[in-house]
Amino acid sequence: MAAVYKSLSKSNGHKDQVANGVKKNKQRVLILTSRGVTYRHRHLLNDLYSLLPHSRKDAKLDTKTKLYQLNEIAELYNCNNVLFFEARKGKDLYIWMSKAPNGPTAKMHLQNLHTMSELHFPGNCLKGSRPILSFDAAFNTQPHLLVIKELLTHIFGVPKGARKTKPFVDHVMGFTLADGKIWIRCFQISETEISKSDTATAAGTVNGTGKEAEGAVKTKANKKGERGETKLSLTEIGPRFVLTPIVILESSFGGPVIYENKEFVSPNQIRSELRLGKAGRYARRSEQGVDGKAKKGELGLRSGERRRSREGDELDERVLFA
Repeated sequence: MAAVYKSLSKSNGHKDQVANGVKKNKQRVLILTSRGVTYRHRHLLNDLYSLLPHSRKDAKLDTKTKLYQLNEIAELYNCNNVLFFEARKGKDLYIWMSKAPNGPTAKMHLQNLHTMSELHFPGNCLKGSRPILSFDAAFNTQPHLLVIKELLTHIFGVPKGARKTKPFVDHVMGFTLADGKIWIRCFQISETEISKSDTATAAGTVNGTGKEAEGAVKTKANKKGERGETKLSLTEIGPRFVLTPIVILESSFGGPVIYENKEFVSPNQIRSELRLGKAGRYARRSEQGVDGKAKKGELGLRSGERRRSREGDELDERVLFA
């Protein structure tokens, strides 16, 4: 009976929305991590949770192979977006962004992480306020970038009237595409009122005289009786990090691969090449040492080799004057 009542209430709510002509944006994000995350990864999770009032934080997931269980967890908490942090070897951090329960899913590698506690930026924003999402124009050039843009919009875009939100827009989240990576920054929108001296100076520069400009500003303020002009500036809040797309799956945490980044190199491969390079240098130094010893032995410069060579030498003094 509960399932029937739930389906009927959903259908009635849908009819009411269609009748009113207003489509309500319902987005909820489930944020959780895997086992093995470091304190920096945990601080990033807390920063994103404080910036996203429509998110729900859950305990760590014990498995790294059965990620389809995240769909069931999202359904339990009534979330239609999943942001999963997967840590490997205590060094690498991968982010899974999924649209539950049907997909798609994007897997990205997170690099250059700097949390709010590390940066100490002077910017700040009201907790629960809604952000402005600023996307680079390059996101509209390729199909896989359009999919990633839509996922980022659903996850980081706080819907109007969501849980714990406040009717303010006081910060901007910027998504920039450069070198095949997505650079994410968060800025505060600072609005300050322009002083009369600054306005007079700016207007005097245009008109050529400072006195006429000051009189014009006073007349304008007396006529309108409103606030003067304001100046907008951006102050970074944090956190900041870089995402490298790896694969995009058709369904939620599964299904066929619809995009794969061929230029992505695994951090394990990079570390393996560095170790092989160090091992190659050690092997070359060892070979040089062995070759040097062999040359010294051939020239008789080694003490032991010199004794052995003299024992069989016919011109040795001990053999001549025996």
